[in-house]
Amino acid sequence: MSSTEEKMTILVYSDDRATRDKVRLALGRRPAADVPLIEIVEAATHPAVIKRLDAGGVDVVILDGEAVPSGGMGIARQIKDEIYQAPPVLLLLGRPQDAWLATWSRAEAAVSHPIDPLELASAVAGLMRRRGELRTAS
Repeated sequence: MSSTEEKMTILVYSDDRATRDKVRLALGRRPAADVPLIEIVEAATHPAVIKRLDAGGVDVVILDGEAVPSGGMGIARQIKDEIYQAPPVLLLLGRPQDAWLATWSRAEAAVSHPIDPLELASAVAGLMRRRGELRTAS
């Protein structure tokens, strides 16, 4: 891969700084060898997520389903309803049993707390590949 390779931007939302830090550490600079380098932007509030998405340029969104007062599941559904060609969404769930809520929210992927770095990196890399395919198709 060339040094002029395009980066992909990942938006990470959680009201908990420790959760955002865990996501950042799990993903590193590149979640898999066959995907571009990443730039992570963070949001701690629901309005900040919407503002950043409205600005454009976000390739993958990671939302904390346990965030308060606005949980990631509701935000995911809003994104899918309101943003044309919304980026793929990964939800961080409190329990594996909540996977059905990820389906309701229209998220493309879900990972449970506590965050497993390998599982998270694999899921995000899959979403990045999907987004890359959508970019080249349009």
